[in-house]
Amino acid sequence: MGNTSSMLTQYDIEEVQEHCNNAFSQQEIVSLYHRFCQLDRSGGGFISGDEFLSVPEFAVNPLSERLLRMLDGLNFKEFVAFLAAFSSRTKMEQKIEFIFKVYDSDGNGKVTFDDVLNVMRDLTGSFMSEQQRQKVLMHVFEEAGYEKDSSLVLSDFTKILSNSGLKMEVEVPID
Repeated sequence: MGNTSSMLTQYDIEEVQEHCNNAFSQQEIVSLYHRFCQLDRSGGGFISGDEFLSVPEFAVNPLSERLLRMLDGLNFKEFVAFLAAFSSRTKMEQKIEFIFKVYDSDGNGKVTFDDVLNVMRDLTGSFMSEQQRQKVLMHVFEEAGYEKDSSLVLSDFTKILSNSGLKMEVEVPID
């Protein structure tokens, strides 16, 4: 599986399925493998940040810079595991863990008010003023029982988002 020019074996497919907690069917994994090979222009078995930016939907995503930190240098198995967060078969806890990693930009296991504010800046751009963003965020923190100087760990994040009706799904086209 290291070299993208090789084909996936049944064993490879099952191994990837297990690695991503069965978030994708075998047919979806084969389709994802074909897409991975298209993205891996160098043929080295890994996808670089620049190769990810060749996907128009990814390139225009306001969080693409944050996601690139998580994506750069992924092999196929890691690529599928990354995408598993967007599968309808993935449990909400795993989706929340993924989102937590996006917000935890320094990887210290904590999300601060400023971390969330930075993501809000990325998402809202010039559509909201800094004062509006801070006001909205303060309201969210207070509603959840936290203060501005709180540092949220994954369990806090889970508590806040578990009842939010979060939808985070993409469909994998089958070739």
